[in-house]
Amino acid sequence: MNKINKSISVSGKLTVFFEAPFWVGVFERVSGGRLSVCKVTFGAEPKDYEIYDFILKNYYRLRFSPAVAADVKEVGRNPKRVQREVRKQVQNIGIGTKSQQALKLQQEQLKTEHKTVSREQREAEKQRQFELKQQKRKEKHRGR
Repeated sequence: MNKINKSISVSGKLTVFFEAPFWVGVFERVSGGRLSVCKVTFGAEPKDYEIYDFILKNYYRLRFSPAVAADVKEVGRNPKRVQREVRKQVQNIGIGTKSQQALKLQQEQLKTEHKTVSREQREAEKQRQFELKQQKRKEKHRGR
């Protein structure tokens, strides 16, 4: 029996930034070389403990976008370099282009879902009105 161990790397990142007039958080999840993203609006500026609490309570309820292919680098990293990169990212405003693409994809998907649901509701209402009109015509015809 040959056992094949495949290790799947999963990493997550949260970027919080101000997008007038609200504070917004973008969760990025890279799993198996695929990136999926979720955008959350916080409202007022969240404190660190509020963000931590939000992650603990609501992470599994987040609706992530469909996965997009992403480049993943897996190497041992120098802690000072990591600290410099973190500082650089904190100063950087906005979110990555891959994340933006994933968010756009999710937005388009939700838009098409909403269109189909509203179309079905509209058609059902038309059908109901038609049946009501037919029923009224039959009642009028009976009462000669």
